[in-house]
Amino acid sequence: MAASTLTEVARLAGVSPATASRVLNGSARKPGQDIADRVRQAADSLGYIPNAQAQGLAKSSSGLIGLIVHDIADPYFAAIARGVQEAAREQGRMVLLATTAGAPGDEKEAVAAFAARRADSIVIAGSRSARTEDSKGNADLAAELDRYCRNGGQVAVVGHPVVGAAVTEGYHVVEVPNEELAASLASELAASRPDDDFVIIGGPDGLFTSDDRVRGFQQGLAEAGRPPAEVLRSSFNRAGGYEAGLTLAARIKAAGPGGKTGQGNGVHGKARGLCIFAVNDVMAIGAAAALRSEGLRIPRDATIAGFDDIETLRDFRPALSTVHLPLEDIGRIATRSAAGSAAAEADAAAAPSPPVTGRVTLRRSTEMAS
Repeated sequence: MAASTLTEVARLAGVSPATASRVLNGSARKPGQDIADRVRQAADSLGYIPNAQAQGLAKSSSGLIGLIVHDIADPYFAAIARGVQEAAREQGRMVLLATTAGAPGDEKEAVAAFAARRADSIVIAGSRSARTEDSKGNADLAAELDRYCRNGGQVAVVGHPVVGAAVTEGYHVVEVPNEELAASLASELAASRPDDDFVIIGGPDGLFTSDDRVRGFQQGLAEAGRPPAEVLRSSFNRAGGYEAGLTLAARIKAAGPGGKTGQGNGVHGKARGLCIFAVNDVMAIGAAAALRSEGLRIPRDATIAGFDDIETLRDFRPALSTVHLPLEDIGRIATRSAAGSAAAEADAAAAPSPPVTGRVTLRRSTEMAS
């Protein structure tokens, strides 16, 4: 059966379609209470479903928030999405989700789709890229965001600004201290693993989040008086971690009994071991799985640390050393930052959002083997 129309509701209530629209679509211009009651009763009896686009026009707000993530199956993005959803619920808004696998060209298409649906704000979570192959996609995404913001849209980007974006009005960046936290992790590992060599499993060169964490970790090692770590570049996901883990497993096994990779003895007269830093937890999980597949054990044959402290780690053994980030809080902060001028005015007396912080959490995966 065809859906009932606004015209049919108006006819049953004995009013004009314009009056029925003002009642049902939330216009500030409302008729008398008796007329409004008649219209709502007519709509109920006909099973009328209001048009969301018409409501958005009447209210100058669609009540929609667009969320763009690289991969919703990744626990990192899932946690941020929960924070976005919670903040959206507080604002009485609904979340539209797009996953893009990290391609800026696909992010541009998602922004265009959200803009066409009159989304009030857009949250973008995912690492920015300066790779040559992303140049055109970056330019297209920046142009689409500029157009959206110039037309009154609000945008919050987690991590780094979109490459090439020029607009400032309605554009917000939620900064994450990746470099500083990675330096802190390196400092603590250097102190607790004085006889180890270090290796970093990083994402592709030019991926900002990965590069920040690699740079910070190297800085922390340097400040601790340790030589730079070797960097293995791989995909910024579990599969990339697994591939790098297989490479490291072959080296450990080639080094002979005990799986020690260094030459000679460490500063305390012990054979040098290997401490692996993977720039995110899913890469660390992949690397650990690769070591296990080759008959190696953590922390006996190598130690490993990640970054993010995703929820999945609750079930990971041995417990993974990592850097804890408040991922759900990041989603909430981004959503509130892009709430729009009306929400900002309503919250004018409220304190500004606190900066994102994190902390190093050392666990069993980097302890001395017994």
